[in-house]
Amino acid sequence: MTDQEILSRIDHTLLKAGASFAEIRTLCTEAVQYKTASVCIPPSYVKPVQEIYGNTLTLGTVIGFPLGYSVRPVKAAETAQALADGAAEIDMVINIGDVKNRRFDRVLDEITALKQILGNRILKVIVETCYLTVEEKIRLCEVVSNAGADYIKTSTGFGTAGAVLEDIHLFKEHIGPQVKIKAAGGIRTREDLEAFLHAGCHRIGTSAAVSLLQGGPGKAY
Repeated sequence: MTDQEILSRIDHTLLKAGASFAEIRTLCTEAVQYKTASVCIPPSYVKPVQEIYGNTLTLGTVIGFPLGYSVRPVKAAETAQALADGAAEIDMVINIGDVKNRRFDRVLDEITALKQILGNRILKVIVETCYLTVEEKIRLCEVVSNAGADYIKTSTGFGTAGAVLEDIHLFKEHIGPQVKIKAAGGIRTREDLEAFLHAGCHRIGTSAAVSLLQGGPGKAY
């Protein structure tokens, strides 16, 4: 794959707690320069970035991040505010507690509610695979598909582990035809980027793609 083919599938990401606005602006400038699919930034930075960059990049942000256990009305309010501030794509974290309590109906209702707010805008559902059994992953593929989400996403990058190829293959077997796959967390080399894309990912969330493709050190969040 060419550098540009890879970059066009990257959600250029900076979500660390101490991210400064100067760092966010560097990220966004890189996204424009290298034509990444989007940027993924903290909700508090969406409005000021939109005011500066406008339609020169696709703005994504996170909801219920990184632990996912905010109640549904809070996630809904976060989503509505993010859209008002200029976000075009949302990466939401499901409530893992509901999964462990086998309340998949609650997970379905939450995803459905956020997708209704988003309408045609893209919703990516973070299931945080490092905490899940194979059975739970399969059930969540079904839930995400039935809720009408656009993507199933492996990880926040802040859990105990990130994306693994085995989960991409599992997702491909069990998601609905309209659902795409995003990997995030632990993708640290060009070989990793290509492997996940060839395995079936439509997007990769990483802070490191530009650096990696320029031959420098990188890390993924």
